[in-house]
Amino acid sequence: MGLDYYNVLNVNRNATEDDLKKAYRKLAMKWHPDKNPTNKKEAEANFKEISEAYEVLSDPQKRVVYDQDGEEGLKDRPPPGNESASSGFNPRNAEDIFAEFFGSSPFGFGSSGPGRSKRFPSDGGGFSATDNNFRTYSTGRANMPKKPLPVETKLACSLAELYSGSTRKMKISRSVVDVNGQAIPETEILTIEVKPGWKKGTKITFPDKGNQQPNQLAADLVFVIDEKPHDLFDRDGNDLIVSKRVSLAEAIGGTTINLTTLDGRSLSIPVSDIVSPGYEMIVANEGMPITKEPGHRGDLRIKFDVKFPTRLTHEQRAGLKRALGS
Repeated sequence: MGLDYYNVLNVNRNATEDDLKKAYRKLAMKWHPDKNPTNKKEAEANFKEISEAYEVLSDPQKRVVYDQDGEEGLKDRPPPGNESASSGFNPRNAEDIFAEFFGSSPFGFGSSGPGRSKRFPSDGGGFSATDNNFRTYSTGRANMPKKPLPVETKLACSLAELYSGSTRKMKISRSVVDVNGQAIPETEILTIEVKPGWKKGTKITFPDKGNQQPNQLAADLVFVIDEKPHDLFDRDGNDLIVSKRVSLAEAIGGTTINLTTLDGRSLSIPVSDIVSPGYEMIVANEGMPITKEPGHRGDLRIKFDVKFPTRLTHEQRAGLKRALGS
């Protein structure tokens, strides 16, 4: 039974080109044999499968054949325009594909030849390469475009946005390379769906939406969530914290705390316990939404500061002693 290329890359059958690229980058970096010196045999096998899956699914014609007839259909059909060929499916060397993404290897492979490792010999249908393929790869590698580091920019969100979620439209200006190899300015509007409960530091990546320079690939554009301060609430993980100052009379005799939540609801919270300095009251499920647990929220924590009187009359002191039994 042949490989399920979609499962190999951990993508669904409707995966876009960007989805395939992201999946390949992640898995190829994880399973490259030079990164797995203690289990090279397993890593090589996985690396070859990942590369084979990406090569097929990223090619629209091969993907159509694979979706209809599976891996056997690829082997049985000649390539378009060459019906006389005996086989239409001859996967490229895994490290050729890897180098197209990452340029020179971040792990330093290539010591066995000018341009790449020969760790994968021909195995009767695996990722082998002819001498001609190898020469083509070697002569073209010096001009292979590199992928710059991602460009990060902060996306400041109010606590209310992070509580309820929002849709943000961001107009970006960037440089791209035209067909003549010249860098030209370009503007685009990107849509960011801010999910309820996202935290400061959450990253949203737009592949290839950063600047592009001649002889380089376009950088990825990364937005990093930042939280704006709120007048009433502070955030602690999934909890919300609010500080309330009460008089000594309220601390002893009870009071009611009235709050407006981040989504505009009015809360009226009775306080019947005696409030001592440092007392904290917890209202369950009134904190921030928990992104990974839909329908669940953290807690609301009310911290109290008791305002003690600076002066008391003789009659007030006497009354307090009588009331408190001292």
